[in-house]
Amino acid sequence: MNWLLIRIAAAMLVFGLSAGVALAVEFPSRPVRIITPFPAGSGPEAVLRLLADKLSKRWKQPVIVENRPGGNGFIAIDAFKHGATDGHDLLQLDSVHLSAYPHLFRKLPYDAAADFEPILPLFRTYFFFAVGTDSKYPNLAALIDDARRQPGKLNYGSWSVGNPVHLGSALFESETRTQMVHVLYKETTQLYTDVATGELSFALGSIATSGALQRAGKLRYLALAAPQRSALFPNVPTVTEAGGPAGFEVTGWTALVAPHGAPAAVVEQIQRDVEAALNEPDSKERYRALGYEPFPLARSAFVQYIQRESLHFAGVIRKAGVSLQ
Repeated sequence: MNWLLIRIAAAMLVFGLSAGVALAVEFPSRPVRIITPFPAGSGPEAVLRLLADKLSKRWKQPVIVENRPGGNGFIAIDAFKHGATDGHDLLQLDSVHLSAYPHLFRKLPYDAAADFEPILPLFRTYFFFAVGTDSKYPNLAALIDDARRQPGKLNYGSWSVGNPVHLGSALFESETRTQMVHVLYKETTQLYTDVATGELSFALGSIATSGALQRAGKLRYLALAAPQRSALFPNVPTVTEAGGPAGFEVTGWTALVAPHGAPAAVVEQIQRDVEAALNEPDSKERYRALGYEPFPLARSAFVQYIQRESLHFAGVIRKAGVSLQ
């Protein structure tokens, strides 16, 4: 009898542990919120909304995109840090939040290593040198020559200090031995409108941020800061081909992160489901239209990539002499 009771008790214990494990990894059990620092209608936000719709269908739970733009992304990060810690609150981050800002800001309202659990990068994109259609610069070499002849006369724009467009432009100044003026904008629409009207000499822009004005015939692309030409713009040379610095690249990517310490099984499930959603044909077509390319990396490889990017941006910031105003 005692042996029977022991076996029943053991079976109940095993069942209880199994049920507990199942309960621990049950996700999602309620609506999921994804906070983004990007404004509504922007390219990164458009990708996120597509993803949210697909995850809602996959998870049978609402997946809500919450826009918290402004403040270098710190507003969105603060909302995320005060949210759920079990994976039901996620955050979309720009590459600079994880790799550049720790080297740029003397004091950050977050700790990139302690506050975030990287899940995976969502996409990667490269940037074009964009000028107005009526710009006097027929090519990138002409722009560089003019900048050298007139130190401090040419200008370029971006939407914050330390974003890929700003750092890429500052590095371009350094490598071409020119001096130009950085003009800050609150959002991208006015930025590229001012490039189109000639208020700005040029600006780096992705297809997602500047493509609408380019398609409308108001912007021209002089060169692409990438290792090879874009399949969408095969006639636009790379910076190297256009007479700019050899091997010059400016790239940006966004990532999805969970709170540090979120259950490992939940984080792994999110990564699997996001990868599956982004591999669907209509997702790939949307990426292509925005000039984005899939950027699949396993979590361990992604963490290592962030570390390499951090070292890269540390060098860019030092070489370009970027300082906060």
